Amino acid sequence: MNSGPVLLNVVDVEATCWEGQPPPGQVSEIIEIGLTVVDLAARRRVSRHRVLVRPSRSDVSAFCTELTGLTPAEVASGVAFDEACRLLADTYDARRRPWASWGDYDRGQFDRQCRATGAPYPFGRPAERGHTNAKAVFTEAYGLRKRPGMAGALKIAGLPLEGRHHRGEDDAWNIAALVLDLVDREAWPPAGPPAGGLF
Repeated sequence: MNSGPVLLNVVDVEATCWEGQPPPGQVSEIIEIGLTVVDLAARRRVSRHRVLVRPSRSDVSAFCTELTGLTPAEVASGVAFDEACRLLADTYDARRRPWASWGDYDRGQFDRQCRATGAPYPFGRPAERGHTNAKAVFTEAYGLRKRPGMAGALKIAGLPLEGRHHRGEDDAWNIAALVLDLVDREAWPPAGPPAGGLF
């Protein structure tokens, strides 16, 4: 009955951040993209990936390094943002494959940064198409009044937090575990037509 893999990209980004407001002239930019590919049909995580992105309009603060573990030298070795977007589209079929993130921040950050820089939007257009807010699905499935953070959701689901929280690659891996929990509970929305297939 299984007609083959049904692949979903689970994405989590880390971005430059500060304890208060950004310094004058700086804006928050993506510095790490974590991506875990999930086979919804086989109900398993099939691969995990990490793309470091070199910021061009901001610096990695000490606060950001403390939160994410990412250092200025580490992200300086990353690719430019437009190259990262092309990599998502070409290597991980992001324009056609549905994707999910924990909350709506990641989708919004890609949308804002692509509009600001002219980089090619890596997912299907419009920005909402093909994207699932896993936090919203989890909240409804568990009958919660408030939407939990990822670490809190793992506790609720009885799942371990693997790796370091606020590291994109690890967070995407953990979010993928929550997606599979929702699949097992038959709460994950069915995959629609390929995102961006008509664009």
